[in-house]
Amino acid sequence: MLYLRQTRSCRFGANPPASALSREIIDQLPMFRRFLVTSCKRTFLFFLLICLGCSAQLAPSDLALRIERQLRVSYSVPPTVKVVISPPRASEFPNYDAVTVVFDGDGKKQTYEFLLSKDQKTLLRMTKMDLSKDPYAENVKKMDVKGRPVRGNPNAKVVVVNYDDFECPYCSRVHQTLFPELLKEYGDRIAFIYKDFPLSEIHPWAIHAAVNANCLAAQSNDAYWDFADYIHTNQQVVNSEKGRDNQFAALDRITLTEAGKFRVDTAKLQVCIKAQSDDAVKASVKEGESLGVSGTPTMFVNGQMIDGARPAAEFRSLFDDALHQAGVTVPHAGPASAATPSPAPASGSIVPR
Repeated sequence: MLYLRQTRSCRFGANPPASALSREIIDQLPMFRRFLVTSCKRTFLFFLLICLGCSAQLAPSDLALRIERQLRVSYSVPPTVKVVISPPRASEFPNYDAVTVVFDGDGKKQTYEFLLSKDQKTLLRMTKMDLSKDPYAENVKKMDVKGRPVRGNPNAKVVVVNYDDFECPYCSRVHQTLFPELLKEYGDRIAFIYKDFPLSEIHPWAIHAAVNANCLAAQSNDAYWDFADYIHTNQQVVNSEKGRDNQFAALDRITLTEAGKFRVDTAKLQVCIKAQSDDAVKASVKEGESLGVSGTPTMFVNGQMIDGARPAAEFRSLFDDALHQAGVTVPHAGPASAATPSPAPASGSIVPR
């Protein structure tokens, strides 16, 4: 043992005569060296292959940063909007992975799907459309119009559903375009229905007006429309009142005045007005949001969405197209409308028109 220890500690000195055991060890050294060299080469090649594979793909954080920067520039995403990017995952398209991007800002989230090439150099916006479904028909399915007041032909094949805000000035413009002018032309062929979409953040008395209108609708279809006509023509009467309580009081007086023109149970109406139950209004707003409504007015003509105030001629064109598709004869063209300036964007819209 002493001899072996001296051999290990004096590798560069002259070796003493080897014993049988030491000669056996010395004889095996070249084989051991070859084994070590071979193992090192294989290990080196293994890690080299791994590194080469890694170099072809960016680290997830670097990839996400590149995607985010491209999206912010391409879509003008403001700094206040947070961009959350999912890790790449397998997609149904060859040579591409799928990436989900969520834009989170102002309390709202929007989700979009993208395709990322396998070499991670190209990002594509993916819009998959199911041609087995009619998007207009799908919109109609989401709308609950049961019990809503109807103007025009309640059995019409073309139904116009308008998400309305009683305090919105652009809703007032559209209302006065529809009634009475277009109602006279299309009233026997089209059903007009209003749903509530008050923008309470910017229109403080809109919900109160919607609740009062629904109180009237519970007893009289005509009383509802009479109230809608008055408010959309005389918004300044309520706006001129100072303070929210005075505006609410003005709405209540108008509601009772309009109700007096029809056979309405005044006592029952007053109870409804006082209760100010806004459950139906909230449900209508939620329904509108599920349809993509973000501002008012937003109208659906047999499920086709049209937002913002439009001139009468544009509404005529939309109604005529819907009637043609429904197999209904189009009425004679109305009088040539005067030149109308380009419609202003809908009040309270989140997305610029």
